[in-house]
Amino acid sequence: MTTEPKIIRSLIPLLICLSLLTGCAGLDAGRDMISGLSDAIFGEDDSSDPPAVLTEYQAEVQIEEVWKASVGNGADKQYLKLIPTVQGDRIYAADRYGTLQARNTTDGDLVWETDNEYAFSSGPSLARGALIIGCTSGEVIAYDIANGEQKWLTTVPSEVQAVPVIADGIVIVRTTDGKVIALREDDGTQVWIAENSVPALSIRGAGAPLVIESTVIIGSANGKLQALQLKDGKSLWESTIAIPSGRSEVERLVDLDVDPVENRGAIYVSSFQGGTSSVSEIDGDVIWRNEDISSYTGISADFRYLYISDTHSEVSQLDQRNGASLWKQKDLHNRQLTAAVVYGNYVVVGDFEGYVHWLSISDGRQLGRIQIADSPIEAKPLIIDGTVYIYAKDGTLAALRAR
Repeated sequence: MTTEPKIIRSLIPLLICLSLLTGCAGLDAGRDMISGLSDAIFGEDDSSDPPAVLTEYQAEVQIEEVWKASVGNGADKQYLKLIPTVQGDRIYAADRYGTLQARNTTDGDLVWETDNEYAFSSGPSLARGALIIGCTSGEVIAYDIANGEQKWLTTVPSEVQAVPVIADGIVIVRTTDGKVIALREDDGTQVWIAENSVPALSIRGAGAPLVIESTVIIGSANGKLQALQLKDGKSLWESTIAIPSGRSEVERLVDLDVDPVENRGAIYVSSFQGGTSSVSEIDGDVIWRNEDISSYTGISADFRYLYISDTHSEVSQLDQRNGASLWKQKDLHNRQLTAAVVYGNYVVVGDFEGYVHWLSISDGRQLGRIQIADSPIEAKPLIIDGTVYIYAKDGTLAALRAR
């Protein structure tokens, strides 16, 4: 369990009042307020432990800005899961006010753009000939990938917070009220629905479902990991990953908000305050738990190691076999880092001032950095064929390469 920041203690009375709202639906009604508080919870306003100041160092890698463009207003001031996706020579991205774009991955030129009346909250995700996007007011919409025309629309009970996942003709979406809903990829009709209990207070956001063959893996705000059958939503197993502890509602936050990852029969997941764990894909048994490293942003993996930005924005490399920390990069402390994404010999993270940092995969040292916007970067970096695509909160979309 990490030490509770002073700013959180000062917010406890207000957060407890918010927890009196009726479940997650009540929290959803106060969504903007919670989103603003999340900045304080994650350290932005805590002057007792300020973000690290960037220092000069001898760069070991040159970072090239291949192109840069604008996608409307981006996520603006909201914490949303608007993350670009790439197929072939096109990159697709959306903003919170209904702008959806397709751009050329080579030069960033606009291929098509469509403006909609919906408030986008998550996606887009790639389906067969379509892009699937979730909305703040509960719509799930499919757009034609060739021109952005709407193909179908389905309404679910509340905001779609996680990026939709498509597998075997089924679209899996997660909503703020704890529901997991399966829709037909072709027309959006409902296939099945599963419900999970939601704590009175939770961190805004949700991890994307992980589909392994015919199984859907879901992490929840109550610290549990669940496996569902893809075809009908039947529960296969449930495992407690993080156990709430402490006297206050804030101390008891153990949300599994990161996207779980899988490698060789093990599932890796991290909790907001409950550590990082490895779980058996077969039955959910916990293989190991590292209680010293927690995260709300994300995990990435290569063949042997995990890479994780923790709740203090310190980046660690963990051994997949036992969870042991092999190195930790502390120079970016509290800079509100994105998920740490590995590719080749690098680990890439974005920060709250629009910088993108390249770290060494061998020891975590800083190799290079570039600023692509004056706005925070919250979306997980997307790496395709050696190009890093970064989407900042103000709508800046950039393609970067190391040389």
